[in-house]
Parts: sequence; C-alpha cells; structure tokens
Amino acid sequence: MDAEVESPMKGILLKVLSVVIFVCMSTLIKAAGNEIATGQITFYRSAFAMVPILGYLAFRGQLRDAFKTEDFTGHIARGFVGILAMSFGFYGLVHLPLPEAIAIGYAMPLIAVAFAAIFLGESVRLYRWSAVVVGLVGVMIITWPRLTLFREGGFGSLEALGAAAVLVSAALGAVAMVLVRKLVKNERTHTIVLYFSLSASVFSLATLPFGWPSISREAFLLLMVAGFCGGVAQILLTESYRHADMSTIAPFEYTSIVLGLIIGYFLFDDIPTAAMLVGTAIVVGAGIFIIFREHRLGLERRGARKHVTPQG
Repeated sequence: MDAEVESPMKGILLKVLSVVIFVCMSTLIKAAGNEIATGQITFYRSAFAMVPILGYLAFRGQLRDAFKTEDFTGHIARGFVGILAMSFGFYGLVHLPLPEAIAIGYAMPLIAVAFAAIFLGESVRLYRWSAVVVGLVGVMIITWPRLTLFREGGFGSLEALGAAAVLVSAALGAVAMVLVRKLVKNERTHTIVLYFSLSASVFSLATLPFGWPSISREAFLLLMVAGFCGGVAQILLTESYRHADMSTIAPFEYTSIVLGLIIGYFLFDDIPTAAMLVGTAIVVGAGIFIIFREHRLGLERRGARKHVTPQG
C-alpha cells in the first residue's frame, strides 16, 4: 500500500481541521458586513489564499512544476465557473443565517452526481438516484420558506435572493466539480489548486470597474484573514486525501453544520428553524448514503478484479 494512505486517522483529522477553517473563513466574511461588493469578497478570498498555497508548494518543492500545464483553457474554464459559484455563494452567505447557507450548500455534491451521469457518462444506479432526489427534497424544505418571500417582497427580499443565490452556487459548484474531474485525468492536484486561485483572483479583479465600495480597516483585515484561511483550508483538504480514501473522510464534511449552528447562535443570534433542521437532516442522510454506497461499490470492484483470472 502507498505510504501516503496508511494513516486514516490523520486523514480524518486533516479533513476536520479543513472544515473548521473553512467555517471560520465563512464566519469572517459574514462578519465583514453585507455592504461589500461580491467581486471584492471573492478577490480577497482568492488573492490572499495564494500566500499559504505558494508557501506550501515551495516547501514541497512543487512550485515550479505547479505552473506547468497541458490544459490551460481547462483551468480557465474551471476558474470562471468556480468564481461564479463562489460569488453566488458569498452573496447568499451574507444575507442568510450561517447554518442555513451551509446546509443549502450541501446540494452541490448531490447535483454533481446527476451532472456526472449526464455530462461524463458515469454509471449512476437507482440507489444513488433515489438518494439524490431525497436529498434535493431536503434542500427544498430548507429553502422553501425563504423562496416564498419572493411572493411577499418580490426581488427586494434579500433573504429570498440569498437562498436562490446559494442554490445557483451549488449548481455551478457541481459544474466546477465536473470540470475538475476532467482536469485530474492529465493535471496534477497542486496545478489545479494553483491555477484556480490565480484565475479566480484575475476574474474577481475584473469586477473592479463595476464599483467596489471603500471598506473599513476592520473589514479589510477580516477579508484578508478569510482569504488566508481559505488557502490553509484548501491545503489541509488536499493533504487529507493523501492519507485516507475519499469515502473515509468525506462524511466529516458534515461537521460544518454543527459548527455553523454554534457560531451562528453565539455570534449572529441565528436560531435554526424546524424546517432548516429537518431539511438538513434529510440532506446529510442522503449525502452520507451516497458516500457509503460509493465506498461499497469500490470494494466490490476491487474484489472483482482480484478474482479475474489472467488470460494468456
């Protein structure tokens, strides 16, 4: 066995740390206020993430190789879709309670399963399709009370717009995952991470002519630290997959909702609704089912390969 996948507990620890820091990043962005332009937020998130990422690559001796790519246009496409997903997600984040924004974002891996079947031709059987449908029902349970605000306040309802934005972010994030699946066939992980941060910074900076409001020193520091946290969390997430299978550590993504509930309550006075809790439970259950279903199918495929008799 590869030495890099012999420490599942280390992989789990790194995954949980990445989740904690990603939630801290979201908290800092939310604390910076809702008057900041979305492009401004994504720029700080992407640009300051470059600091730990470049340092990490330099430490591992991968910095020079990271810039070498055989699919530059693929990275640009992934960066453009990724920054759109990030922008919609941050818009929703600043206009919704923190745990609600996190929970709606769980729609992304569910949608990604459907997109992988449609665009990549991956085999998705009845069990996973059923889990996707059930999970999306959970998402609608969470978002419906917000979306109905459109009937009362029209497009002037920021909470309704926020919920819709996170849903759009989840769909775009799923498209980005499909693009990454294509990139990993020929590109190294650190190259993908580096080019995403670079392209996201450039695309975000392009929104400057549309108006970035002046921000306070406190807001600037919050966004700067948020960006740095995003880079550190991405490194930890990447490292976690070196030490454990994806199916082992993926369920720990859902620890973010627990952190979101705690932080939202104590820092932002966010009290979860019954619909949000019920919907989240359904979405998390569907997500974990898909993860373990994938794990079981993986074991079956490996077992089948072991019993194949070589033909000469």
